[in-house]
Amino acid sequence: MSDFEHVFEAPPEGAAADWTIPQNWRAYTEVEHRTWDTLYARQMKILPGRAADVFFRGLEALDLNTGGIPDFAVMNPKLQALTGWTVVCVPGLVPDEVFFDHLANRRFPSGQFIRRPDQLDYLQEPDIFHDVFGHVPMLTDPDFADYMEAYGKGGQRAAALGMLPNLARLYWYTVEFGLMREADQLRIYGAGIVSSATESVFSVEDPSPNRLGFDLERVMRTLYRIDDFQQVYFVIDSIEQLKQQTLKDFGPIYDRLKGAQDIAIDAILPADAVFSRGTQAYAAKGGRFAA
Repeated sequence: MSDFEHVFEAPPEGAAADWTIPQNWRAYTEVEHRTWDTLYARQMKILPGRAADVFFRGLEALDLNTGGIPDFAVMNPKLQALTGWTVVCVPGLVPDEVFFDHLANRRFPSGQFIRRPDQLDYLQEPDIFHDVFGHVPMLTDPDFADYMEAYGKGGQRAAALGMLPNLARLYWYTVEFGLMREADQLRIYGAGIVSSATESVFSVEDPSPNRLGFDLERVMRTLYRIDDFQQVYFVIDSIEQLKQQTLKDFGPIYDRLKGAQDIAIDAILPADAVFSRGTQAYAAKGGRFAA
């Protein structure tokens, strides 16, 4: 999910009632397949030593490097055999209730299009490379697969209670921009990082951002930015820890959050477990790949 506006108020022509559309894999052009290959090769030069083992295991299990954009008809049986998930195509960003329903039923909605060759370094709306390369390998892990299903079910409840902004922060700081400890090192598992050549390095090596231990309520109170590198990353000990800390009744948490102030994106609180206290120099220079 994201803060970007979805384009349609109802399923567009050609989409099913649940907003899904055919992938139409045979319609991808040679240029589009080459774009996938270029992005894939670039990330595989950057991610070793930076991304978590669980991500690489997922890539290997799904064999996403067969040349060109993956065919969901080939990929989905492998994924479904591992964790019961499938990937479905949607015509861009979908309403929250549609997104949550798909997750709650172990369907991950993916964009159908891929960015243009002149957009390799930055694209605001997620494309098939972000969605499939970034997200889908993690869905091969049973604990992460359970977490994502639970998030979908929790999203339906949060929307009804008016607590969606808080729950969105949990998704942002875990599924999209999460770090984890592995062999006493910080490693990437968030899709927004592993699919970005520049943030893959920035998130674990740059002195600018804060890197703090994961705390559920702290995360759900923390603001984030959607258009640039993050100023704070939250670090989990394991995917199992993430699952255990979030598979609970959020009712009492929502009661407490209703009276709590948001936390600034660059703040460090006395109770925080600090892995690295950032300089915030990147944000101070104005961001967007500031020199």
